[in-house]
Amino acid sequence: MKLSTRARYGSRALLDIALRGNEEPVQLKEIAQREEISLQYLEHLITPLISAGIIRSQRGAKGGVMLAKPASEIKLSEIVNILEGTIDPVECIENPTVCERSNCCVTRDIWDEVKKAMDSVLENITLQNMVERYREKENPEPVMFNI
Repeated sequence: MKLSTRARYGSRALLDIALRGNEEPVQLKEIAQREEISLQYLEHLITPLISAGIIRSQRGAKGGVMLAKPASEIKLSEIVNILEGTIDPVECIENPTVCERSNCCVTRDIWDEVKKAMDSVLENITLQNMVERYREKENPEPVMFNI
């Protein structure tokens, strides 16, 4: 069970935008270079994020994209749902009618627990949390050794 590049690259691009602050737009070609994502693919990811109100674009010589709302209000679950749709480990979670055993299937119950756990993690992480995690990795606390 893997997320596609849409969710992975989309979340990286949004993190890149959030790290730059919201004072001026960030050009897509700069994001593409820093994140090593093709510009054409990045443009396809940005369109649904604009439509969903996660980011906004500004045209012109100093144009680019910016967050449309604070990073603390953008949940990772929202990003994944926009770019991937719902994440179900197996088809019968979303649509129990695909299998006549759904109502008595123990493994379906376990896959449902996996889905709920994934949803919970994604729901509880904001873009601001990601910024903070990035900064912690960028400047890790020094390790002190007792000698």
